[in-house]
Amino acid sequence: MIFRLTQKLGKKIKVSPSLCLAPDMNPFADWTANIFRVEHVQFIILTNSASLYSVMMPGRGITDDDKFVSLSLKSMREYMTHDGLDDIYLRHIAPDTQSISFSKTGDRRVLGSMNDLIFSAKVHMIEQGKSPFHASRDINHMPLSMINYGYPIEAFLALRNEE
Repeated sequence: MIFRLTQKLGKKIKVSPSLCLAPDMNPFADWTANIFRVEHVQFIILTNSASLYSVMMPGRGITDDDKFVSLSLKSMREYMTHDGLDDIYLRHIAPDTQSISFSKTGDRRVLGSMNDLIFSAKVHMIEQGKSPFHASRDINHMPLSMINYGYPIEAFLALRNEE
């Protein structure tokens, strides 16, 4: 499993990947992560690099790579279970968690899309008063140009058909 970290997040969890790894053979096991703030509170967004399906989690208390990985996997499983995608987590992600690699971010399109997702999540949380959990749900139903104006949740489901 690959976690592609922004420099800012890498600094927070004390990981400095020197290489940008090739995409994982399993598209479900390749995630890009970034950190952002909403009204003085840190959050981390985990975005599947192929589909842009995203999960947000609190950034507070995450000070090293072990805490980052454990909370990331826990958050992924909770969100996927809530979205009815627990079978994808169990069959396609959980088996790859035995080997975790950190990488530099590689695709500027993914980072640009993540910036759009972060902006939208901030709007949902600040202006609409939604929790990060509900904001994550909303951003996964937002059309994005990188996936031909499809929805991240649909693109994530479509990855099953590409195997």
